[in-house]
Amino acid sequence: MAETVLDYEAEAAHYDRTRGGVPRAGAAAEAVLRLVPPGSRTLLDLACGTGLVTERLTRPGLRVYGADAAHAMLRVAADRAPGRVVRADARRLPLPDASLDAVSAVWLLHLVPFATEIVAEAARVLRPGGVLIATVDKDAAHDVGSDIDAILRPYRSAGAASDRTELIAGCAAAHGLAPRPGTRFTGHGQGGTPRDTVRKLRAGYFASWFSGDPAVVETLAAALAALPDPDRPRADPRYRLACFVRQG
Repeated sequence: MAETVLDYEAEAAHYDRTRGGVPRAGAAAEAVLRLVPPGSRTLLDLACGTGLVTERLTRPGLRVYGADAAHAMLRVAADRAPGRVVRADARRLPLPDASLDAVSAVWLLHLVPFATEIVAEAARVLRPGGVLIATVDKDAAHDVGSDIDAILRPYRSAGAASDRTELIAGCAAAHGLAPRPGTRFTGHGQGGTPRDTVRKLRAGYFASWFSGDPAVVETLAAALAALPDPDRPRADPRYRLACFVRQG
């Protein structure tokens, strides 16, 4: 994983405010809908969190549901999608085989060491012709040529990322999911500042890139602290959405 797994029960109260809010959620929802085939009737938004993206996944004839493992997140999501969210482990969904037309997993697979299990479970609940839509290569999305990226890039371990494209595509193929063209969208409000990046480093973010070595943390923190304009956000990331279709 590229980041420390957060306590999402505690994060719920300020999650939207610190994650780009409505502009970021709207861009994500619009991108997901571009990949949902016409005529689809059901979409499950995995790890829906506070439901900010879920409530924007709207299309005539499409019924959208959300699932998350955190009670606090779901309490917020329930106000945005009444009667359409459920507490569930993305590896063990309370759904029968071949029961959905689409499954989305936005900003999920990079967080967990069991991303392949989530892909397998999505394949199980998708009907033939149904699609899995998921963000992949999240760390690389932040590599937008800024001075922060120049410092962090040598330590970024793409091979260890649980959402790397080759891993997800390989698992998808093993479970009857064939690739189809994906898309990209902007992570509005996610361009980091040097000062905030130092805070994240010391809080344990990115630790898997260098096995949490305290000496590396301090070396990187010093380099980041020396950058100009420490509170100026750098360029927003461009996230990649991969898409896979369930074979008949």
